[in-house]
Amino acid sequence: MRIRILGAESLGVRGLCCVVETEERKIVVDPGVALGYRRHGLLPHPFQVAVGEKVRESIIKELKNSTDIVISHFHGDHVPLVDANPYQLDAKKVSDSFAKPFLWCKGEKEISHAMRIRRKQLSDMLGRSFPDAEGKSNSLFRFSKAVYHGEPDSRRGKVMMTRIEDDKVFVHASDIQLMHSRAVSQILDWKPDIVLVSGPPLYLKQMSNEKKEKALTEAVRLSKGVGVLILDHHLLRSNEGYALLKKIESGSGNKVMCAAEFMGKRPLLLEAKRRLLYREMPVPDGWHKEYARNRVDTSEYRVWRGYKVDQNEKNVN
Repeated sequence: MRIRILGAESLGVRGLCCVVETEERKIVVDPGVALGYRRHGLLPHPFQVAVGEKVRESIIKELKNSTDIVISHFHGDHVPLVDANPYQLDAKKVSDSFAKPFLWCKGEKEISHAMRIRRKQLSDMLGRSFPDAEGKSNSLFRFSKAVYHGEPDSRRGKVMMTRIEDDKVFVHASDIQLMHSRAVSQILDWKPDIVLVSGPPLYLKQMSNEKKEKALTEAVRLSKGVGVLILDHHLLRSNEGYALLKKIESGSGNKVMCAAEFMGKRPLLLEAKRRLLYREMPVPDGWHKEYARNRVDTSEYRVWRGYKVDQNEKNVN
């Protein structure tokens, strides 16, 4: 089994897209990307937009010869979109790649109204139905029943977790945020070797100290039962999240890391550094409107602090 993570917050974008290759299959999980439309009152910095372009290109490339596509839920950083903004993945660019692969998708139940509309729009545009894979299994896959997107009282609907077994057992647990013990128990029951999971969104104001402690407890419990735990996504939208990851790592007898570290790279927490990017690389007024109209590009914003988007050299400290 070969696992490659294409997009995540520690890789400079929002998402949790990965590719899992076995001897006979190439599985793309959650083929979407976003940049966080506004953070600290700022649109994505052009350097972050450039990184997003590269991730988007990678997802498009990997989808072309995939055998299976898994969609954990229908938020815009996890799927191609019919109405994509300039920083997301436009469904039209991957429509041909969705024609042949097996599809394994979160069902229509227990999702938000917006996700249900998005699911139907995408299905109609691609000309394929999205089968409900929840609770189903075969010799390669096991899919969970619906689990909470974060806290149990969340209005953001539910998500589906994926277990893939080859020579190793890999689990993709998107957006559970380690906020509910049942999802963590399900992962541990699957006896995985490697887990890629979304940590808690510490950057949100509603994350009380009590909620943070709950998520920390679940993260530590999970780390002690998994050989390699990859914590990313919501957790790494803030520097505080990376500090928490290192705290979990220090208390675990197993490997705990972010997606960038798993891929042999240094973390690139661009959303957390958005203000810093704007200070160090000022952006002209109107740049984003012109970018949306294809009148400007990111060519002047592809290097920052020694990180070169095109050459993928050393990442930001």
